[in-house]
Amino acid sequence: MWLKPEEVLLKNALKLWVTQKSSCYFILQRRRGHGEGGGRLTGRLVGALDAVLDSNARVAPFRILLQVPGSQVYSPIACGELLNGSDVYWAIATGATLEEINQHWDWLEQNLLHTLSVFDNKDDIASFVKGKVKALIAEETSSRLAEQEEEPEKFREALVKFEARFNFPEAEKLVTYYSCCCWKGRVPRQGWLYLSINHLCFYSFFLGKELKLVIPWVDIQKLERTSNVFLTDTIRITTQNKERDFSMFLNLDEVFKIMEQLADVTLRRLLDNEAFDLDPDLQEPSQITKRDLEARAQNEFFRAFFRLPRKEKLHAVVDCSLWTPFSRCHTVGRMFASDSYICFASREDGCCHVVLPLREVVSIEKMEDTSLLPNPIIVSIRSKMAFQFIELKDRENLVEGLLERLKQVHANHPVHYDTSASDKDMTSPVFYSTSLCSGHKFGDLEIVSSQSGEEHEDESSPLHPGPLTAVFQQSGSQSPDSRLSREQIKISLWSDHFVEYGRTVCMFRTEKIRKLVAMGIPESLRGKLWLLFSDAVTDLASHPGYYGNLVEESLGRCCLVTEEIERDLHRSLPEHPAFQNETGIAALRRVLTAYAHRNPKIGYCQSMNILTSVLLLYAKEEEAFWLLVAVCERMLPDYFNHRVIGAQVDQSVFEELIKEQLPELAEHMHDLSALASVSLSWFLTLFLNIMPLESAVNVVDCFFYDGIKAIFQLGLAVLEANAEGLCSSKDDGQALMILSRFLDHIKNEDSPGPPIGSHHAFFSDDREPYPVTDIADLIRDSYEKFGDQSVEQIEHLRCKHRIRVLQGHEDTTKQNVLRVVIPEVSILPEDLEELYDLFKREHMMSCYWEQPRPGVLRHDPSRPYAEQYRIDARQFAHLFQLVSPWTCGAHTEILAERTFRLLDDNMDQLMEFKAFVSCLDIMYNGEMNEKIKLLYRLHIPPALTENDRDSQSPLKNPLLSTSRPLVFGKSNGDTVDYQKQLKQMIKDLAKEKDKTEKELPKMSQREFIQFCKTLYSMFHEDPEENDLYQAIATVTTLLLQIGEVGQRSSSSGSCSQECAEDLQASAPSLEQDSVFVDPGKTPQDSQAFPESAEGDWTVSLEHILASLLTEQSLVNFFEKPLDIKSKLENAKINQYSLKTSEMSHQSQPELKLSSL
Repeated sequence: MWLKPEEVLLKNALKLWVTQKSSCYFILQRRRGHGEGGGRLTGRLVGALDAVLDSNARVAPFRILLQVPGSQVYSPIACGELLNGSDVYWAIATGATLEEINQHWDWLEQNLLHTLSVFDNKDDIASFVKGKVKALIAEETSSRLAEQEEEPEKFREALVKFEARFNFPEAEKLVTYYSCCCWKGRVPRQGWLYLSINHLCFYSFFLGKELKLVIPWVDIQKLERTSNVFLTDTIRITTQNKERDFSMFLNLDEVFKIMEQLADVTLRRLLDNEAFDLDPDLQEPSQITKRDLEARAQNEFFRAFFRLPRKEKLHAVVDCSLWTPFSRCHTVGRMFASDSYICFASREDGCCHVVLPLREVVSIEKMEDTSLLPNPIIVSIRSKMAFQFIELKDRENLVEGLLERLKQVHANHPVHYDTSASDKDMTSPVFYSTSLCSGHKFGDLEIVSSQSGEEHEDESSPLHPGPLTAVFQQSGSQSPDSRLSREQIKISLWSDHFVEYGRTVCMFRTEKIRKLVAMGIPESLRGKLWLLFSDAVTDLASHPGYYGNLVEESLGRCCLVTEEIERDLHRSLPEHPAFQNETGIAALRRVLTAYAHRNPKIGYCQSMNILTSVLLLYAKEEEAFWLLVAVCERMLPDYFNHRVIGAQVDQSVFEELIKEQLPELAEHMHDLSALASVSLSWFLTLFLNIMPLESAVNVVDCFFYDGIKAIFQLGLAVLEANAEGLCSSKDDGQALMILSRFLDHIKNEDSPGPPIGSHHAFFSDDREPYPVTDIADLIRDSYEKFGDQSVEQIEHLRCKHRIRVLQGHEDTTKQNVLRVVIPEVSILPEDLEELYDLFKREHMMSCYWEQPRPGVLRHDPSRPYAEQYRIDARQFAHLFQLVSPWTCGAHTEILAERTFRLLDDNMDQLMEFKAFVSCLDIMYNGEMNEKIKLLYRLHIPPALTENDRDSQSPLKNPLLSTSRPLVFGKSNGDTVDYQKQLKQMIKDLAKEKDKTEKELPKMSQREFIQFCKTLYSMFHEDPEENDLYQAIATVTTLLLQIGEVGQRSSSSGSCSQECAEDLQASAPSLEQDSVFVDPGKTPQDSQAFPESAEGDWTVSLEHILASLLTEQSLVNFFEKPLDIKSKLENAKINQYSLKTSEMSHQSQPELKLSSL
């Protein structure tokens, strides 16, 4: 065990301890008298002393000491010299056995030994090691406490520190924490890693330096285990612009699995809208705990291994042994009990596994416990088979839970026997088999509905025809005798197998059945065995009449999906006679339309027509429908949706398998994207339109038995068979030609029917013969050479590559949005990228911590790129405060609200990135007239509303009185006469009325007051603040005069010339040099502009712009260059703290986000 580092005086140490191992920094010692054969007198005395001491006072027989070369306490024991007797070391670990202490020694060598060489100061080495050991002790303690109670005190302490250090809102739930090191260059920083539901956080305070890192899971592009020059095993976090290495975990495997789970869950919840809707576990992230993540990982493995529906929830996993009659012994393995299934998997991979739907189970009974059969139970099924499980721990609770779920399943889906069949044949409510007929003909495995046989016949005749191969039997030109004899041999082999291993869905699945499948399933059994292997038979039996109702509801409806289906009907196996007439086409239409009606989330996707066509060839129509359900919803999850994420993930996994299994080929083809363009169709169509049909159906046989693993290994076998040609190919086109010709010439010598044309026939070169490959040989090679991939390995790779694929889609979205925006704005592309990241992060932060508000949509990848991320008014206000150059103090929030209303053209309370950036572009890079126009629009409807919280009734303030002089004094004593300018301005504006551009409405006095308030706020804390205030006062006075002139003009009907004369008559003395003059001292002005004048007071954009141009300081203010980069840097630092401070309603220190 690790010890809290304590000094050890080594005087006379050689009399009590013997050094076993040593390095430059550590010593492993054994206490004398322990582990010695005979031992000398000293050893015997020490051993006797330890033996008679009380257990609490005994000394552990092994220990590890820390020593620092070059320090005052160093003794060169590593070089073989004697200890100096007065040196001080630190004991950091003890062990009761050599094995235990060696584990600690190995951990130190792998995680610390190489790291310590980077320290220059020897005292830092001692501090670092002692700090690391203390952290390990704390982590071990917290782990033990976590096992004893649900909320240990240590976890609560860690939660308090997490909240204090990172200031997240309460909704940011901590999942777990670990002691580790974060590498900064070549220097490790010892600290604590906190894993929460949305973030990976690291905190370190070492040698007086504090380090905080916050990395959102949605920003992680790659999560992998790797090694560097100092450590053999680290966890590397890769974000957009940076890599972070974390190491020295007590249990690195556990940490990596938790990280992978959290990253996967968060990315699917926030970035994969389709998976989010399907997985209820993702709906409530606040409920996620470490234990839940471990259970979820086990649940996903269970569903993937046995290919069960997503809704299945695992309740118990227990070690046990199952009686396997074919081997006449008990096979060690594990039982998995879920909502509707009891499953068994042997400990030895591939030895045996069993799937028992509770619908098939008749009884679950406890047997008498004996020494030969400890804790046994018997599970009896309807096909008169029984399964004996022994060595079950906690048998009572297990059986109680199984019986409860069994009762529930039978209540939900009652099973009725087919009364038309004899008792002898009624071995199962789902399947029964007839006796063997003469000529080695195997009896057909019939599907029996839970309704009566007569009703079944009446219902099935129009909608449920038999397999299309039976209706459209092809006859070849050559003699089929040899092929038929091989088919009969296969049937005989399967017949013998059924007798020994079972013939229903509950059969024992062993390596023997895998070999039979690899040879190719007989045509007469293919459809039935597909139903068994996929467990579609359980869905079929559990939903009588379901398909017929779907067909009735869906046929005759016209929508986009049905149009797509109609377009592809005649492209589905057009070379097969079954789909050259209306019978096959109609059946295909019904199945596809019914499935689209059942699952509108998927609807219809290309390649579903090819797959369904093949299913109809070998299965009845209703059976084909349930096979399609099994493939789309559990065997190929996320394949058939808008973005085919599942297929892209598996294609990415396939590329990694190529690098592992075929390194020479991967090295030659540096960019595997060319292979990806071909291999993607392998996964989407299961090779059905890639190779001749009679060969491809053998691939489908393997797929229904082994799942996606069969496609991976067959793809590797195809590449390995063509590796020489691919490595010598000159370009991608030649490589693709090689693969296409090879796949086109894969034949099935055992197929009883004639060969069917291939889609790739145009790649063939008739002038030279091409060698033919038998599909059975290719499949056998794939199992022998590449069949060692386990389901667990594949699921791990899928999890790893799902992160990359989803982030790849995010990059594509980002690049497409930027491609549209860049030509329309003057902001630099790199700054636009930063703005996009801020915009997206603002959207994400609301997803992290807030309940969905009306109108705020979750990220929807099915929408156009520009509309995938949108923000509401509150989120826009945060960004406006962070990046807008028009900050107005307390007035900023009000200006942000008006800006949002102006930009929200469609009034849906949401804003896209393009509108946000276009507005910022005007603020930073627009001409003065563009900026003034934007400000003007922000102070008229719709931006300014009657209910605007800062928009009150017009002010009656003497400072804003219209009784103003139009002559102003300057500091140098000169004067400027604006009367002539005003007269000329009105004349010019009259000429500008007839313009093609739509004229903006004029601004009322109330709106003008708000406009002035905004300008005053914008000038606050500007270096030229005083000049700007004087200038805006001048312009305000001028505009007030213009408004009054316009008001009088509209009421009297006089022309602009008369208005100018009125202004001339009311001009004050030139001696008045103040803008703010008491109106009481100029009675003539008050008479000239009576407040009771008729008409509305208004000014136009042209008035305002022309007036502002008269003041150079204002022109300079609006035309000075603005730096957006500094704003962006500050925004990245402050975005989190602004959000958290708003949510917690209190001041929060800045939370520095990792430079991603």
